[in-house]
Amino acid sequence: MKNLVWLFIPALLSVIAIAAEPPQQAAVDYPAWAYPKADATPPAGAEASGPVKVPGSAKSYTQKEIDDLANPPDWFPDEHGTAPQIVRSGASDKGFACGSCHLFAGYGHPESANLVGLSADFIVEQMADFKSGDRIDPARMNAISQATSDDDAKAAADYFSSLKPTVWVKVMEADMVPKSWVNAARMRLPLPGGGMEPLGNRIIELPQDPALATARDPKSGFIAYVPPGSVAKGEMLASTGGGKTISCTVCHGDGLKGFGNIPELAGQHPIYIARQLYNFKAGTSKSAAAQQMQNVVANLTPDDILALAAYAASQAP
Repeated sequence: MKNLVWLFIPALLSVIAIAAEPPQQAAVDYPAWAYPKADATPPAGAEASGPVKVPGSAKSYTQKEIDDLANPPDWFPDEHGTAPQIVRSGASDKGFACGSCHLFAGYGHPESANLVGLSADFIVEQMADFKSGDRIDPARMNAISQATSDDDAKAAADYFSSLKPTVWVKVMEADMVPKSWVNAARMRLPLPGGGMEPLGNRIIELPQDPALATARDPKSGFIAYVPPGSVAKGEMLASTGGGKTISCTVCHGDGLKGFGNIPELAGQHPIYIARQLYNFKAGTSKSAAAQQMQNVVANLTPDDILALAAYAASQAP
């Protein structure tokens, strides 16, 4: 059956490309909730001090050690296979270890991507696109890919693709959400002083436990607050296209679990999904797959993108 789908997809996407030809570089209003930027001044009470521990681990680190991107904490080394050097300590001249942002369990924080559940071939392909400039991430990945050898990229891809995904993001519909701020790592955290505010037409992702998230605990996930009704709207768009696009399941499969070089969307961070859809719409990536996706998202509104991201994230990986 999958072979038949693979034969069908290129023809279908060719039809989409003919039917919808957006400009190469579209005008896109990037929402702040999907592209968090660090607050200039951290709120009082936000700084951690002293040794840091997480439940179930005998290890202890300082926050400075935890934030060392060239030597990230591996809280549970006995619960995964041997991590290659690129995951443990990164490329020698750049100092970014894959395990710092994507954790040793393959789970990214909202400012990065979950790699667990993706195929090795897809991860290698994305690294090649970052290296060539066909995919743009000015924050980090373009520089990291330039410093990463093809062998190291393959080693990391094999490692992360061998891990088994579990639920990392819990999607909750809500009218009100905790007030929050964004730290230097671009992670959104609840304000230490508490308080609530209207969610409005946003997705706000917060750690289930802020202290464990900033400790890079691979067992403490996130809550994504989404507007009421957005999951149902996203399900409609994902399953039917809503007259604006094709069904997401045609390419990403039942439950949006992906296969082969088509990535899994189920359980991914919704603000990460939204960023990719906005980037496709703007035409910032130039790979063949991205150019096909530009046609797929051409007629989607900001509300559509929010709903699709909320629905995809709500699905079990």
